[in-house]
Amino acid sequence: MSKINIGVIGTGSISSLHLSSYQNNPDAQIYAICDVNLGRAEKTVEQYNAKKAYSDYRELLQDPDIDGVSICTWNNTHAEIAIAALNAGKHVLVEKPLCRTVEEALRIEESVRLNGKIFQVGFVRRFDPNAQLAKQFLDNGELGEVYYAKASCLRRLGNPGGWFADKSRSGGGPLIDLGVHIIDLCWYLMGKPKVKSVNGAIHSKLGNRSHVKGLNFYKAADYDAQKNNVEDLAVAFIRFHNGATLAVETSFTLHAKKDEISVRLYGDLGGVEIEPEFMIVSEKYDTIMNLNPQVNHLSIDVNGSFQNEIDHFISSIQTGHTPIASVQDGVEIMKILCAVYQSGEEEREIVFD
Repeated sequence: MSKINIGVIGTGSISSLHLSSYQNNPDAQIYAICDVNLGRAEKTVEQYNAKKAYSDYRELLQDPDIDGVSICTWNNTHAEIAIAALNAGKHVLVEKPLCRTVEEALRIEESVRLNGKIFQVGFVRRFDPNAQLAKQFLDNGELGEVYYAKASCLRRLGNPGGWFADKSRSGGGPLIDLGVHIIDLCWYLMGKPKVKSVNGAIHSKLGNRSHVKGLNFYKAADYDAQKNNVEDLAVAFIRFHNGATLAVETSFTLHAKKDEISVRLYGDLGGVEIEPEFMIVSEKYDTIMNLNPQVNHLSIDVNGSFQNEIDHFISSIQTGHTPIASVQDGVEIMKILCAVYQSGEEEREIVFD
C-alpha cells in the first residue's frame, strides 16, 4: 500500500508535534509544508525531508498528490481552510478548537457531509493512554453511572500573548484554548451526554501581567504586551439531560500559588482521576480502594498522545472509518464553549433545546 501524502498548513509550535508524529508513522509521508512565511515553510521542508513548500494554502490544496492535511493555524482560519480542503478532496485533521463559532462549525459539518472525506478534530487528550484506559473502566461499567465531573486548568501566569490574546483570531482566551481540552475529555469519558444547560462566568481583571518579574512563561512568536482582549478566567457549570453535571474552571492568569490541572469523574461505583495523577477509586468488600495502575506516565504523555492521534488519522484514511474525534463531536464542543461565553456575557443560564 502506498503511503498517505500529508500537507501540514501552519508551522507554529503545535505543528512540530504533528510533523514528528507523521515522521514516525510508517504509512505517512510529509509531502508539503505551508506557512504565510515562505522562508519558515522552506526551512521546515528541509528539516522533515518534505517535497514542496507553499506560502498560500490554496496552492497546496491544488496539488493532486496530497491526500490529507493537518491544519495548525490561527483559530479564525480553521473553518475557511478546512472547508477549502474538503472541497479539494483532502482528508482533514484540524487542531482544536474546531473553529470560533457554532455557525462556522455547522458549515464545516455540512462540508464533511457533502464531500465524504475523513475529518478529525484535534482533541488530543482523548488519545492519551491514560484516558483510553479510563474509558475502558467506564465503558465496562466498573465505575457505574458517572453523575459528576470536575476539571480545572489554571495558570497563574500563562497568557501567551500574540494571536492567543487577540480575540479576533483566537475566538477567546483560556476557555477556548485550554478549557476545550478538559471539557472535551470529561464529556468524552462521560459518554458524550446531551447538554441541557450551561451557566458560565467570564472574568477579565488582571490582563496579561507582563510586568511580573521572576517567572518565565511561553510567549507566542508575535507576543506584544500591549495587546490583550481575551478573558483571564472562565468558569462553567454544565448540566446534561441524563442528570450528570460538569464543573469547569480555566485561567491564563490568576493570583494562585501554582499552576494546577485536575480532571476527575465520579460514578456510583467508583471514580477516576486523570490529572494530576492517574488513579482509580473503587469499593471492594465494603472497603474503599485507591487503585494505582502501573503505567509509564501518571499524567498526560504529550508526545505519545499526539502520536496516537496522528496514527488514528492515518488509519481512518486507510480504513474509511469515522475517527473517534469526529466533526459532530467538534460541533457539540463548540456549542458548549460558545454557550459559556454567552452565559458569561449575558449573565444568565443558556438552555438547550
